Amino acid sequence: MKAYVIVQETVTDEPTFADYRSKVIPTLAPYQGRFVVRGGALSVLEGEWSHPRLVILEFPSREAAMGWYGSAEYQAILPLRLASCRGNLVVVDGMA
Repeated sequence: MKAYVIVQETVTDEPTFADYRSKVIPTLAPYQGRFVVRGGALSVLEGEWSHPRLVILEFPSREAAMGWYGSAEYQAILPLRLASCRGNLVVVDGMA
């Protein structure tokens, strides 16, 4: 079953975030992760949305998503994201 990493974020330090952005793509390949949504125009039609940026990553399984997040390669660049934005990151299972 596919799994998705969903990130809502507000970038607070664009140069540091740009450094993170340039390094994240190679960390996805070993886990067969791919961007489904990466920023872009966001229109809130109902309710409240606390961050202007949305990212959705697709993985073939929850194990792959968790493996990517916990990998040494991603953990090495994670401090760049944490220092340059604030937000939420969740992993959710897709539909069977």
